[in-house]
Amino acid sequence: TRNRSARSGTAKPSSRTKSFASTESRYAAASTLPVIDISGLASEDLAERQAVGKEIRSACLANGFFLISNHGIDDQLQQLVFDQAKRFFDLSTEDKMAVDKALSPANRGYEPMGNQTLEPGSPPDLKEGYYMGQQKDADHPHVLAGKFNCGPNQWPAQVPEFRPVMEEYLKQMTELGTRLMRGLALSLELEEDYFDDYCQDPMTTLRLLHYPPQPADADPAQRGAGAHTDFGGLTILLQDNAGGLQVWDDENQLWLDVEPIPGVYNINLGDMFARWTNDMYRSTLHRVINNVSGGDRYSIPFFHAGNSDYLVDCLPGCCKPGEEPKYPPVTVEQHHREMYARTYGK
Repeated sequence: TRNRSARSGTAKPSSRTKSFASTESRYAAASTLPVIDISGLASEDLAERQAVGKEIRSACLANGFFLISNHGIDDQLQQLVFDQAKRFFDLSTEDKMAVDKALSPANRGYEPMGNQTLEPGSPPDLKEGYYMGQQKDADHPHVLAGKFNCGPNQWPAQVPEFRPVMEEYLKQMTELGTRLMRGLALSLELEEDYFDDYCQDPMTTLRLLHYPPQPADADPAQRGAGAHTDFGGLTILLQDNAGGLQVWDDENQLWLDVEPIPGVYNINLGDMFARWTNDMYRSTLHRVINNVSGGDRYSIPFFHAGNSDYLVDCLPGCCKPGEEPKYPPVTVEQHHREMYARTYGK
């Protein structure tokens, strides 16, 4: 996934810095990273939907990272997405660079190996990627207005099935993101439709990632993806069975290896959502070290960032008595422009 290594541009306490560099880890049990059955969010019974909201609340108060099952996304579609991702990354460098995201003002297309450094002071990340999002043609009002990350996608001509598969997956993931935002509203004891305006015409990003095996002689500080928190609202991650994803356990000061579960999504909140809740809900540090399977690793993160004009201000009930909001109001677009600049230095 993407973003920076510390919230609001501040460094983590020095006592933790050494821990973040450590490769010590242990497998996370379900009791540590809960698997939440979200089928109840589709129930006509409000009590069943609220019950899911309570489980989400517990996970978000703990560390903001949990897994979901019975989410409604067909496993055949998930496999098609992985298949198309592999076909794309198997193309020649020349063919992939033909859709280099540097050619897109909307940050869409191929991201070469080592293009991103998520952990400041570390070597570039050992991964290559591909960005896409909601298709908006060059004459769309948002594109003409220069809205952040708005524009047409780039599609690889050598993989004809790529576009229809990704567009269908993007559509279904956007719907899942909206459903989860309703669950998050219930988790915060807000009206179920509280985030509906935020979910209208959302700024969403689908990202394909390929991690080669970690070289035996790699710099110890080099990761597939350095330690970071995502900077948006909600991340929905599909990972293959290669392993390598680690989540920081702040209470025990160690990394938890997130064991892959077929078909299950990993969910984490980003910095914007933590800001929205006055840090009541967590934006969790995570990283990738592809040294478990000995082979290639593929993952498919989906970032649900909401409407670019939506004003993010401290949510009701998220300030303790006598506590003031820690952050000034900011639009979704303003927040993402700032965070993207920190990650890519532009």
